[in-house]
Amino acid sequence: LLTKHAKVIAMTCTHAALKRRELLELDFQYDNLVMEESAQVLEIETFVPMVLQAPDPATGRSRLQRVVLIGDHHQLPPVVKNTAFQKYSRLDQSLFARLVRLGAPTVDLDLQGRARKELADLYRWRYAGLGDLPAVSSAEARFAQANAGFAHVCQLVHVGPLRGQGETTPTRHYFQNLGEAEYVVACFMYMRLLGYPASAISVITPYNGQRDLLADVFARRCAPYPEFGSPAKIATTDKFQGQQNDFILLSLVRTKHVGHIRDIRRLVVSVSRARLGLILFCDRGLYEPCAELKPVFSQLLAKPDRLQLLPHETYPTRRLVGVGAPPPLEVVDVEHMMSLVSEMAFETRQAASGILHAPSALQAGQDDDMPTDGETPTAGSDIDGAPSATPAPKRAKVSAQGAGAATAEQTAPEGSSEGGAPMDA
Repeated sequence: LLTKHAKVIAMTCTHAALKRRELLELDFQYDNLVMEESAQVLEIETFVPMVLQAPDPATGRSRLQRVVLIGDHHQLPPVVKNTAFQKYSRLDQSLFARLVRLGAPTVDLDLQGRARKELADLYRWRYAGLGDLPAVSSAEARFAQANAGFAHVCQLVHVGPLRGQGETTPTRHYFQNLGEAEYVVACFMYMRLLGYPASAISVITPYNGQRDLLADVFARRCAPYPEFGSPAKIATTDKFQGQQNDFILLSLVRTKHVGHIRDIRRLVVSVSRARLGLILFCDRGLYEPCAELKPVFSQLLAKPDRLQLLPHETYPTRRLVGVGAPPPLEVVDVEHMMSLVSEMAFETRQAASGILHAPSALQAGQDDDMPTDGETPTAGSDIDGAPSATPAPKRAKVSAQGAGAATAEQTAPEGSSEGGAPMDA
């Protein structure tokens, strides 16, 4: 079947290398080779699929007539763990990138159909003449609808130190940031409470340490409870290349040095994974002055660096992108966000229990206790009902004018300065 009847055969380069001897023994023959993501394949690995057949007995030459390499040299190159080989032997240069560098003719993508225009603008500067397909511009409903509960399609959220602590390194080159991890998880919980499907949300970060920390916090806060669940993927930027999702929560982690997000290729991968919405969590003061990042960060910083929410919307919303939204709720810091999620989760549990008319902090301006044993924990409690490492502060008081009224006045959460300014302002 493989050698006589199949018209198209798919395999990885690694599988081709492992099975080459067997394919030669089967007298495997083919005329065309198409290699996808070839800019992320080692140069030597690129040659292996080209030599999977013995020479044609009639001509003494290979039947291979055409090789098509598909890839993006503006994104991450092949992974070479040995720094000396990577830096001085250029083993991280793919055959695709070599041919582009030598001036080989290319056919370039000039229309994209993945993301909203505002999201595509974050990386459009990297691709000359890149436009949008009609479906992205207006025709398809999901691109025309706004993101429920959020005032912006994409936003940079400044995350200050959580209780005086920014990035940490439990072991060498193993970077973590608990404040950003808690903020990301609280944002995910907020989206789930609004009705977003978990499968539409992915979480990415440039560092393995932060990925492991996020996975641990999600496992404790969300995974055991069906109303939250787990995001579709928690991965590093490098591992997520070639994948995408509707909504991306991105944590940059570092607070002392910019780190390897300074590599423009990694930045392009990070901001180009989202179709409908992107929220980037970072220390603004660290990344804003970085010259390499300005083409992206100048667009993000045109909006407020505090997360702006519309918590009374539900997913999906009828509001359209670009149509005036009501005044948003501005989140002061991560503890404020955890408090908001705690209140929303409490209201959700009340509604699920049939207690539809009991007052809550969001509707009646009253402080509620944290969940008791047997209740679903929120961003301020652990799964066993005991206080977590990051307990939620006292809830923001909101005055209301009738059930479900829009917010009118808020008091700053514990730990913030008067008037709602963040602790690290």
